[in-house]
Amino acid sequence: MTTATADSATAASDEHTPITVTLKILRFNPEVDSEPHWESYDVPAQRTDRLLNLLFYVKDYIDGTFSFRRSCAHGVCGSDAMQINGINRLACKVLMKDLLEKDGKKTTITIAPIKGLTTLKDLYVDMDPFFEAYRAIKPYLITYGNEPTRERIQSQADRDRFDDTTKCILCACCTSSCPVYWNDGSYFGPAAIVNAHRFIFDSRDEGSEERLDILNDAEGVWRCRTTFNCTDACPRGIQVTKAIQEVKRALLFKRV
Repeated sequence: MTTATADSATAASDEHTPITVTLKILRFNPEVDSEPHWESYDVPAQRTDRLLNLLFYVKDYIDGTFSFRRSCAHGVCGSDAMQINGINRLACKVLMKDLLEKDGKKTTITIAPIKGLTTLKDLYVDMDPFFEAYRAIKPYLITYGNEPTRERIQSQADRDRFDDTTKCILCACCTSSCPVYWNDGSYFGPAAIVNAHRFIFDSRDEGSEERLDILNDAEGVWRCRTTFNCTDACPRGIQVTKAIQEVKRALLFKRV
């Protein structure tokens, strides 16, 4: 066996070598707890596992009362947003190999609910305020006059103008990473502004002025402090801060 072949075989073996990881999870059960508290669980894992797999292990084999949201498990629904080692991420997109300590050291991963939204149980937060802000910016196509007799034509350049903000999956990672939102939940938040941007700059839409008026409110885009937390937290790679700045410029110059 050549050296290269031996190295490849060793790497493949390492990928499937079982390891033990400690999950330090912020637990809260409103029926018995007055305050959240940390609990630790030793969980078997492989380097190729997603963090979501380990959360399932805790629920299925250690503590069935453990609560968290999840749905598609493929980074599309946005349900399993949580703080992982202090950073907002989707548990289904985080691979163990990216979290393991080097040189075989014991790995401890801290997991907590996203900030700024009331914790209902464990990692399960109340998303109602988040979706109220989303609905408030009218996230749908607004047109006036008679319906067209064929599809609404749009050039590729016009489509590209708002392409980035169509990627939002409403996971709340950006909004719950925002210091302004932590301190004042009445702020619309990055996700609502991103979804307003998606329609404000859509050439087929005729409701831009309405949305700009909504976001010109005291709790709208002017609350943004440009910390870039939202952009860093977005699991879809959306340039959130850039979108917010474009909405601000549209308000300043009344030009879409």
